[in-house]
Amino acid sequence: MNMATPKTTMLEPLLRQKQTTCPYCGVGCGVDISCNVSGRITSLDKVTGTPEHPANYGRLCVKGTNLLETNDLSGRLLHPTMAGAKVDWDTATRAVADKITQTIAEHGPDAVAFYVSGQLLTEDYYVANKLMKGFIGSANIDTNSRLCMSSAVAGYKRAFGEDVVPCDYTDLECTSLLVLTGSNTAWAHPVLFQRIQRAKLCNPDMKVVVIDPRETETCTIADLHLPLKAGSDVALFNGLLQFAHNNGAIDEAAIGEFTQGLNDAITSANTIDAKDVASLCGLNEADLNTFYDWFINADTAVTFYSMGVNQSSAGVDKANAIINCHLALDFIGKPGCGPFSITGQPNAMGGREVGGLANMLAAHCDIENPEHRENVKAFWQSPAMPECGGLKAVDLFSAMDAGQIKFVWIMGTNPVVSMPYREQVESALKKCDMVVVSDIVQSNDTLAFADIALPATGWSEKDGTVTNSERRISRQRGIMPPPGEAKHDWQIMCDVANKMGFASGFSYSHPSEIFDEHARLTAYKNDGARLLNLAPLTGKSQAQYDAMAPVQWPLTINSDKTLSAVRPFHNKVFSTPTGKANFVAVQFSLPIQVTSSEFPFVLNSGRMRDQWHTMTRTGKAPVLHAHTDLANVYVHPEDAKALGVSTNDYVTLSSKVSGETACIFPVQIDKRQRQGDVFVPIHWSGEWGSHSKLAKLYAPATDPISGQPELKHGAVSITPLNFSSYGKLYISDDVQVANGELDIVKVLNEVVESNNGYWAKYLIDNGLGVSIASQLESQAVIKGLLEKLPKTWVCYQHKTADSQVLICTYQDSFCFMAFFGAHSPSTKPKYDVPNSWVDSALTQSFNPEKLANFLRCDIDEEFLNGPVVCSCFSVREKTISKAIVDGGSSVSALGDTLKCGTNCGSCKPALATLINEHAITVEDVARES
Repeated sequence: MNMATPKTTMLEPLLRQKQTTCPYCGVGCGVDISCNVSGRITSLDKVTGTPEHPANYGRLCVKGTNLLETNDLSGRLLHPTMAGAKVDWDTATRAVADKITQTIAEHGPDAVAFYVSGQLLTEDYYVANKLMKGFIGSANIDTNSRLCMSSAVAGYKRAFGEDVVPCDYTDLECTSLLVLTGSNTAWAHPVLFQRIQRAKLCNPDMKVVVIDPRETETCTIADLHLPLKAGSDVALFNGLLQFAHNNGAIDEAAIGEFTQGLNDAITSANTIDAKDVASLCGLNEADLNTFYDWFINADTAVTFYSMGVNQSSAGVDKANAIINCHLALDFIGKPGCGPFSITGQPNAMGGREVGGLANMLAAHCDIENPEHRENVKAFWQSPAMPECGGLKAVDLFSAMDAGQIKFVWIMGTNPVVSMPYREQVESALKKCDMVVVSDIVQSNDTLAFADIALPATGWSEKDGTVTNSERRISRQRGIMPPPGEAKHDWQIMCDVANKMGFASGFSYSHPSEIFDEHARLTAYKNDGARLLNLAPLTGKSQAQYDAMAPVQWPLTINSDKTLSAVRPFHNKVFSTPTGKANFVAVQFSLPIQVTSSEFPFVLNSGRMRDQWHTMTRTGKAPVLHAHTDLANVYVHPEDAKALGVSTNDYVTLSSKVSGETACIFPVQIDKRQRQGDVFVPIHWSGEWGSHSKLAKLYAPATDPISGQPELKHGAVSITPLNFSSYGKLYISDDVQVANGELDIVKVLNEVVESNNGYWAKYLIDNGLGVSIASQLESQAVIKGLLEKLPKTWVCYQHKTADSQVLICTYQDSFCFMAFFGAHSPSTKPKYDVPNSWVDSALTQSFNPEKLANFLRCDIDEEFLNGPVVCSCFSVREKTISKAIVDGGSSVSALGDTLKCGTNCGSCKPALATLINEHAITVEDVARES
């Protein structure tokens, strides 16, 4: 019998599935990609969560769900450049190697610095650390993880003797008390938030306490919200330790079996009278006592903390104040218990494992420990090894500004945007003899200072491992080949190392070889001293490495040769010389950046739901701009009233270090803010707006132990700002491609910013939107734009007494629209058109009736439904509110009616908030009647 060969038609593309790991937060979600085998990812491809991955069990947030929307090659850096000109790889890496060698010869190794990133894979991180510390001979390698997790690292090391997160994600689901502090989990780690939601539904007795100056969407699951004063965490948790001691909740004999230093910690906590804690923290005393009572009487407790704890001039003390409470009540080393620091980046933990911080060595070894130094040096067979820690991030750029750092290599991060004191960072990069930047994009705020730009691979091409917040190692697999001439970071560094004469130490041909060396180093002369011991993962073939399933350390080998994880400190033995955990005596101190009559507002900053870091990836997806399209400053209603501003009015934010050009943001009035505090999101930068440079406002204040900057407590002034005209303009994608010479940012700078104006851009489905506020009259702005637009466009204008509209067509399609008026956007004038209405018009075929509607701003009713709440299905606030009025009294009911919340689930907290606000409104009306 003849067997016919199955045929594949053009309508049935050959698909393959690859499993990788999400490149965003530290949750470490598994991702399945179904893609066409023939080339780069296309619109036919799909991304879903990996059902069996223990971090997410198939769930993805809105950012992960839209990964493929960010993966095109627009804006990618595809070739090495020197002074902006394309060069070949050999020329570029030879220049880097020669400059490092020259710098060492003339100024010593400490004149060289690397600044790396939690976006690197563990293999990249390992090679960078080995090259810098073991062969160049300096510890001046630091990372943007310094900005997010270094205080947590130092806190764990002081308490446990090793940087070990003692919790698993399952602890969030089986605890009786969950304390979320300094973490807007609903937005920063949505997949974990959904796990917590489900756990609370399954166990109604589970209590959740949210400690945050703001009433964030995380509070939708809270039994108690404590809106403490920013920076007062040490007082809060010292008060808890004191409360536990005074109420006889601490079994000192039992605790003494595995800890030391309890009495000193209690004595230090008692320096603040318990009655004063509520005052210092700005909390209701009854609520404070409720929290304390719940904690000391809980069967199990997890304190889940993030940037709100770490990004502080007292971040390490905050971490140890939390850890002290867990040690005192024996909430550690067992299910449902522990102080759980959650990382902000996909591989911040992997970087910590390989010594990516300036004050660490690989494999959790200490750079100040002579035995550790000699062991690592011997293992690497390296020619040099620094005897002390290097410069931490803020100090590194300060030294560069002072002329001490002559060469810096920046990999996968954007310090001009993310570091505090932007003025100094820019000054430092201008003064540095050579700035090398490895990145995936052609331009960002930092690349503007690069002498050499090196094209690195991105998420869909990188191949290696990452470690998530629960110590789980996962494979990040390359889905497609590197585009253009891009190379993996480890390959670039090995090329430079070889040209410097270090070929014997950097002869890797595959990341599996690097991982094996890293794993062997963790086991080298370990003798059980450190929990990070990956000996069971050594000796893997390339095929075994490629197929490696997610695995969590510490590891043990079972009798059947399988591997399983061991709970850290389950035996109450810690990585200290005595084997006991350390209580650390800490005392409350004020933040360094304190308010004053000149700068009376506390500045807080953090993440938005749908964006990530400096938007290198998420900024490419229009759907991720729908929830929040530009940076705003969030202000309490009473503060707004005192300032005389309304929603969408513009204000200037200034600080002691902001320089002549301060930040400008539109106002969003938010009753969930603490009065006297303001909030600004971190993501938007100079790439996205004329005055969206948040880092200008923060002084270089740091924790004295960790060096982590104080990015949760700035001190600023706010000044209302009036302009002569306001407006929006839109340009279609098709026209931007067809008219490649039109640089819209250059046009905005020349027409708007040069005249002391403001602009901020964002993506819409069919193009680009820009909000503008100008010191020029509307007519002058329109005139300036017309002078810059291509002469091939057909332009139409409509003028009224208070507005100007400009509509342009190209090849019989609408391609450009500008709406301007003299009234502030807070008055909701006619020209303040919805983005969605214009978006639907761009690329439509021209006809006179449509043109007339656009010129008159005759907006269809369907586009007046308010901001997007559900990004996945573009469901807007007014649509949801109507559904609630019509009986949609639960999140699931709204999902049944509108589909919102039924895909990634990131909007579920917002839906719960709307339901709650509607219930309160109805209750108020009933009470009044």
